[in-house]
Amino acid sequence: MIFKTVAELIAERTDCDVSVVTPESKFSDLGIDSLDTVELLMNLEDKLGKEIQLESKVETVGELVAFIETL
Repeated sequence: MIFKTVAELIAERTDCDVSVVTPESKFSDLGIDSLDTVELLMNLEDKLGKEIQLESKVETVGELVAFIETL
C-alpha cells in the first residue's frame, strides 16, 4: 500500500505513468529534485497520517518505502 501511494504521488508530480515508477527507480532519474522530495514527503505525511523525518538520504523509491514501513 505504501509503495502504491508513493508511486501515485510521484507519477502525479512528474506527469509520468505510474507503471514507470518501480522500487529501483532513483528519484533523480524520475526528475525529482530536493524541493520535490520535501513536497512529496509532506504529501505522504498527509496521505499516510504519519510524520516522516528522514535522517539520511534516500536515493530510490524502495529505500523511501522501506523507511516509511519502519515508522
